[in-house]
Amino acid sequence: MPRASREVVFVDGVRTPFGKAGSMYAETRADDLVINCIRDLMRRHPELPPDKVDEVAIAATTQIGDQGLTIGRSAALLSGLPKSVPGFAIDRMCAGAMTAVTTTASGIAFGAYDVVIAGGVEHMGRHPMGEGIDPNPRIVAEKLVDESALVMGSTAENVHDRYPEITRERADAYAVLSQQRVARAYEAGIIQEALVPTALRSKELGWGLATKDEPPRPGTTMEALAGLRTPFRPHGRVTAGNAAGLNDGATAALLAAEDTAAELGLPSAMRLVSFAFAGVDPEVMGVGPIPSTEKALQRAGLGFDDLGAIEINEAFAVQVLAFCDHFKVDDDDPKLNPYGGAIALGHPLASSGVRLMIHLARTFRDNPQIRYGLTTMCVGLGMGGSVIWENPYYDSEAEGAAL
Repeated sequence: MPRASREVVFVDGVRTPFGKAGSMYAETRADDLVINCIRDLMRRHPELPPDKVDEVAIAATTQIGDQGLTIGRSAALLSGLPKSVPGFAIDRMCAGAMTAVTTTASGIAFGAYDVVIAGGVEHMGRHPMGEGIDPNPRIVAEKLVDESALVMGSTAENVHDRYPEITRERADAYAVLSQQRVARAYEAGIIQEALVPTALRSKELGWGLATKDEPPRPGTTMEALAGLRTPFRPHGRVTAGNAAGLNDGATAALLAAEDTAAELGLPSAMRLVSFAFAGVDPEVMGVGPIPSTEKALQRAGLGFDDLGAIEINEAFAVQVLAFCDHFKVDDDDPKLNPYGGAIALGHPLASSGVRLMIHLARTFRDNPQIRYGLTTMCVGLGMGGSVIWENPYYDSEAEGAAL
């Protein structure tokens, strides 16, 4: 008989500093980025015997070259985990790491695993999105989707069309806010807490060490953003300034059954409540987090107002703002991405889901008055993914005081 469902906890998460595509990680292999994260997770938790890890699930959107060869298994071997630890690769484009988490968490809840490592990697400098793919011509020829669905920036312009009240100026203002929040989080030492120093090698400069994210532009102004071109449409609204860039980086998270975590002495940073994925019209993929969040809330028996913290991936400012308008959240609400997001930090596709979880876990730790939080993101080809978490530090008296 199957074992009864068990509570699943997010123990810890780490990531490499994110780089601009083909810049500081130009001579660094993609698999070495995620191996570095796995090793650091194990280093941070000596209370976890390596042979207690039951599975390693690693996502990559472009699964070729040094992101191929069943990267979950190869990364597990190369990171020094026992050969008895299996692994697999997974792909849901931008929600790859999120799906690695939800898939392995389901296995924990069912009783197939006790402890897992889940994460993602994307080296867009080595493997641009779409490299080596061969889309079936029927997708366009039979008008199953609009041709613009295959270009993410064009889908963002389509979202602007659907929500004309979301102007370029409003998107730029949100982008400036993201940059400012990341800068403040760096000044407070919050971002650095989860970063894994990562060795670099350059033919010109030799060896180095990455200790901070490369993409942030803390001095960004509205005036500077107003002068940027709109590459996806003449006189459009989407620019390099109000969208996430092309990036390289990796993430990894440690998940466990709550009873196993207690037995081993592992911390519980968040408790999984529910998750959901949903499909939308591919040509407006940015609206995906709206139905996936509604679905996850329904499954949890919660309302949107129960969420005290929200981490939404900033693929494009317009998709964040569409989410805000739907759920009646102010653009500058402090519960929304308080440490900034992908517009400033970067978005190495399949790795970003765990980066959202790392930020939410920190918010929970610092805010015992918050009980529930959300990590959510839009996904290429018209999807959204949402995961609802509970704060194990929640204190009802603190919540009452805050109210």
